[in-house]
Amino acid sequence: MYVAVKGGEAAILATHDLVAEARRGDESVPELAVAQIREQMGLACGRVMNEGSLYDPDLAALALKQAQGDAIEAAFLMRAYRTTLPRFGSSEPLDTAKMAIRRRVSATYKDLPGGQVLGPTYDYTHRLFDFSLMDSPDVMVGLDPTISGQEGASRATAAGDARVKPEHDVKPLDSHMPRVPDILGAEGLMEEEAPPEGDPRPFDLTREPVTVPADRDVRLQAMARGDEGFMLGLGYSVQRGYGNSHPFVGEVRVGEVAVEYVPEELGFAVDLGDVTLTECQMVNQFAGSKDVPPQFTRGYGLSFGHSERKAMSMSLVDRALKAREFGEATTYPAQQDEFVLYHSDNVEAAGFVEHLKLPHYVDFQGELELIRRIRKEREQRLADQPDEALPEAAE
Repeated sequence: MYVAVKGGEAAILATHDLVAEARRGDESVPELAVAQIREQMGLACGRVMNEGSLYDPDLAALALKQAQGDAIEAAFLMRAYRTTLPRFGSSEPLDTAKMAIRRRVSATYKDLPGGQVLGPTYDYTHRLFDFSLMDSPDVMVGLDPTISGQEGASRATAAGDARVKPEHDVKPLDSHMPRVPDILGAEGLMEEEAPPEGDPRPFDLTREPVTVPADRDVRLQAMARGDEGFMLGLGYSVQRGYGNSHPFVGEVRVGEVAVEYVPEELGFAVDLGDVTLTECQMVNQFAGSKDVPPQFTRGYGLSFGHSERKAMSMSLVDRALKAREFGEATTYPAQQDEFVLYHSDNVEAAGFVEHLKLPHYVDFQGELELIRRIRKEREQRLADQPDEALPEAAE
């Protein structure tokens, strides 16, 4: 037994070396720097920050590099690191109405107060390969024989290690842009939203066990760190009729928002810095009831980084999960708290699925012996009663 244990340990340590070798790949190709991932794969970093429940673009880039681009493994790394961080307090609620806008679009108002801002988006691209990207000189930085040592070192630093902003970087707009639901709300056409009485501290699903039915703050937290693909699938199911919804994108906005914290010893808010956020407000119809007149209702999504698909999916499912509050049927998966909350967490789901790769020798041997015994008993019955048919298996 001791030899087997030691042999298994040696094999596991050897896999660590193999992983490092596979991660590095062909050593004739320059190694990808964390700063390059952060600056040039920002959408992937945004996904890892969301699903890892931690806003840190540098750590998200490191996680992606360490995980060889596996977003779920990278999110797992982020969550594991997050548990080691001390918590000194909670920030003030973020005011997205004061967001420094990089992108802002609405499908409900053409002449939107404050204007539409297309910003950086793939919405209008043709989804054709740009093969010129394969010839980018940055790919071969450090290997160009025409570059002198000092110049090569400077270029390598700019491309790989220093946070260098390109000249074409999109600058945010500081002009005030009212949110679409607020415009509708001014006419009394939008569902009102107000904090619960007393404005209690939001539930923290990372510290407290989740129960169902869950309040909206819990649902939004779970969806914010839920798997983007799973949330997208649920949102798509709502659009296809598996939910009582006919949504319009009231607004999607992307930009920087200030994070403020009030230290006890000061008693006033201190600006800790800015975070990049994506916010989506989805507008849905509601026929009304005896107590509430016909109006629009809203679904809400908020995510780290430039993550429009995630925020939109969240807002679709958020509205679906409010079905019970509006007296609507909760027939479909996207309308059921338990289904959404317990299946959207990709780290937990991956762990449960992938644990099947671990040794289950004793369990399987038990199943194997059971099958052998059942077969033997069946053969014995057939031998003892050759003229009697065996009873049909129950369907």
